[in-house]
Amino acid sequence: MSRAFVKEDGPEPDENPPERPLSALPNYVTRRGLRLLEELEARLGLELSAYAGAQADPERRKRKRLLERDLRYVRARLETAIPVDAAPQDEIRFGARVELRGSGGGTRALRIVGEDEAEEGGEFAPWSGPFVQALFGLKTGATLAWNGESWTVLSVGYP
Repeated sequence: MSRAFVKEDGPEPDENPPERPLSALPNYVTRRGLRLLEELEARLGLELSAYAGAQADPERRKRKRLLERDLRYVRARLETAIPVDAAPQDEIRFGARVELRGSGGGTRALRIVGEDEAEEGGEFAPWSGPFVQALFGLKTGATLAWNGESWTVLSVGYP
């Protein structure tokens, strides 16, 4: 008899997706970042409610488990959130909006925000990134040498 059609005894395969990793760094958030997390929690909860009784359909069950995982992540981030109201200063700190000019003449604007609010390659940069960390404490007119390029701080503001 072929073993191909015999069910092996043993544990069922784990259908749960891997958990999203939580940063070990402090979870600083701007007011906007906190609001975005709260809105995401509400959206995920609402979408998850549409998957009640989704155990019969493998695709719906998979989507439900992904939503549950993401909701656990967002709730953990909300529980550890440290809201920071950035007081206007003349130097670069968390919450600042910074305008820089590179040695090539191009300009770049950054908003220094929490990790969950950051966007890859966009204006919202995480406070924990190495480039942003190097900017901390600089004032308007200061220059930073970074990866073979020189960046001059044109302005520092706190919206």
